[in-house]
Amino acid sequence: LKFVCSRSSCCGFRPDTLKPAPAMAPRVLLLLAHSAIAGAVTQRAGLHIAANPIRKVVNMLQMMQKKVEAEAEKADELFEKYMCYCKTSGGALSQSIEAAEAKAPELMSSIEAAEGKLAQLKKDVKEHQADRTSAKNAMAEATAIREKEHSENTQAIADAAAGVEAVKSALVVLKEFYASQAGEGSFLQRRRQMPEMAAYKGMQNAKGGVIGMLEVIESDFARLKAETETAETQAASEYDKFMTESTASKTAKHEEEVKLKLDKDQAEFEREQTQKDLRTTEEELAKA
Repeated sequence: LKFVCSRSSCCGFRPDTLKPAPAMAPRVLLLLAHSAIAGAVTQRAGLHIAANPIRKVVNMLQMMQKKVEAEAEKADELFEKYMCYCKTSGGALSQSIEAAEAKAPELMSSIEAAEGKLAQLKKDVKEHQADRTSAKNAMAEATAIREKEHSENTQAIADAAAGVEAVKSALVVLKEFYASQAGEGSFLQRRRQMPEMAAYKGMQNAKGGVIGMLEVIESDFARLKAETETAETQAASEYDKFMTESTASKTAKHEEEVKLKLDKDQAEFEREQTQKDLRTTEEELAKA
């Protein structure tokens, strides 16, 4: 038996053209057998049936009939299987093509969205890097200013303290001098030595005199010292607060930057996987 199949889209043959080749029909075989038997009986009536060659022919023809019928049944069964295979595989292939055609645009859209997300992540990473650099520079600048300010304040406080001590010492000396000038013994002694200086008692009693001026200077030094100390304390507190906040901000930005980099790497991986999936889908469509 031979089958003809020309379908190439699903399994390589067309089930509608799959037909068994013509074979000898059982009825024809029976007619031939009967004719042979009749002729043989007429010509050789005296022969014994067991030795009759015609019987052998009939038996052979009967065996051939059974063989042909069995082959025909197998051919029909095979034909039905092929028909079922073409119907099922052809339907599955059609569904697979339709699914791939629907999937390709979705993959392209996913790739486009991934590209946009990746671009935004890269931008965010650069912004966080710039912010961290700015914070680092601001902290360095603030530290330099604070160190210079601290040095100047320390020197100013030291100078003011030294000025207070110097003025105090001067006041002690002047007050002692003026006190010694007011004594009777000193007056008689000066009168004998320098009559013109006998009555000089200095400017201690004049308003705004030397002692008063020195007391004002002492007060100014003390006030400068106190104000500078207050300013130094406040500046140090503000610097410490700024450094604490800047350090926390820089740490937070660093952590955000690390997270953004991880998200960027994940987005790049997903984009590559989607592109690979799209290439596979396009290749399958090209082969269909």
